[in-house]
Amino acid sequence: MPSPFEEAIRRFDQENARDPNCAVFEGERIPYELFYAERLTAWVRRLSPAPSEELLLAARCQHLCRWQIPRSSYPQGRAGYLQWRAELKQFHARKAAEILREVGCPPEIIERVRALNLKRDLGRDPEAQLLEDALCLVTLEHQLGDLMQKTDREKLITILQKTWKKMSPAARDAAVALPFSADERALLEEALAGERPQ
Repeated sequence: MPSPFEEAIRRFDQENARDPNCAVFEGERIPYELFYAERLTAWVRRLSPAPSEELLLAARCQHLCRWQIPRSSYPQGRAGYLQWRAELKQFHARKAAEILREVGCPPEIIERVRALNLKRDLGRDPEAQLLEDALCLVTLEHQLGDLMQKTDREKLITILQKTWKKMSPAARDAAVALPFSADERALLEEALAGERPQ
């Protein structure tokens, strides 16, 4: 019989497998949010030698069913974007908590996963920072190419600078070692000029 942790991971993956949007990875089409959750979990495991179950659960449900609340359902501009992001965080945390309750996770685990989903105590909580690092690394590894195609260069440089500031030194070291294309690396170097690690 699967443990509550195993059943929660299965249920999160089952939900994310319904995403109608797909990523193509190593020639295979994968529901996008399932792909994202798997990559995020992989980065958590790379950054931490012994991640807690709560941290792994939070990684697996960080963007749970995100396609159900599209960006296009909010006004254009920064205010609309911030409203969308704030409501998404609450949606993910609420939906994850429902599943965790259904599979029998105790209240203290549910609350801890919720706190990580909502990024409470970011800057003081090492697990919250590790999750933030993993989120930034997934963006750099798997989304930078797409962002370059659809985002104004100056805006993208600002995004990269903000992303870099969120990351711990260990995550920055991991980012520098990623196999970027020549164009991606040139953009990153331009964005990080003056604050790039030696």
